[in-house]
Amino acid sequence: MFIFLNIKLKTNFLDFYSEYVRLNPTKGNRHLASSHNAFVKFISRDFISPVEVTESLCERFRNYLLSNFNGETPANYFMRFKRVLKAAKKEGYFINDPAGDIAAKSNKNKIIKEILGEDDYLKLMKTPCTNYEVKKAFVFSLYTGLRWIDVKPLKWENLKEKSIMLQQHKTGINLEIPLHEIALGILGERKTGPIFHLPTQDGANKVLAKWCNDAGLNKHITWHCARHSFGVLLQQKGIDLATVSGMLGHTTTKYVQQTYKRYLQNRAVEAIKKLPGL
Repeated sequence: MFIFLNIKLKTNFLDFYSEYVRLNPTKGNRHLASSHNAFVKFISRDFISPVEVTESLCERFRNYLLSNFNGETPANYFMRFKRVLKAAKKEGYFINDPAGDIAAKSNKNKIIKEILGEDDYLKLMKTPCTNYEVKKAFVFSLYTGLRWIDVKPLKWENLKEKSIMLQQHKTGINLEIPLHEIALGILGERKTGPIFHLPTQDGANKVLAKWCNDAGLNKHITWHCARHSFGVLLQQKGIDLATVSGMLGHTTTKYVQQTYKRYLQNRAVEAIKKLPGL
């Protein structure tokens, strides 16, 4: 049994967890905050006392992560959870660390993401879509690697002469992406306000599913597949990983952060030209 030692400590362990997240931010890395959100969903209530955070509960939380997330995400979230528990032990919440003997695990049943190849790009662009705004925005994402949360609010003010400048919503990283001639053609004449007028993400994905089916693509494609396809296709064209990572705004490697500024403008312009054209 793990004993709550000090009545001056927070009686709700969720309060300790949320405060730890607030006081220990890591720029560009959302695993700690995401682990907290996952734990709150797992608990499914607003209060849990430290005495309830037992080894058994920690094992159940790990299993919950493995059941709900793919790849390395369960291990990443559980390692952050363990970090919080270790800090809580030092603060006097526990005599023993309840997750100290529980190893973080990744989900080996990772779902392979669908990607669009060069021929798929061309098929989609030549196939009519029931929502032209969705078509324009998705093709734009295919040629820029932008996430849904970045392309939907994109404004004309983000547009330079031949590039897009924005701050990524997910990471907060400032990014400049050179524009392929097809992306420039989609934009057309400069206006004001939002560049694209899109429905909800679910609505856009439904339109996208029908559009892909009409194009004869036997693939389960969501909006994120545009970003994934962009990265994979550039690598297939021989673009080095550091340049691709920089263009996508990845922040997980110190090397990528160091090479991003050096390569983005001189290598990325050449990289964009390698994407398929009509």
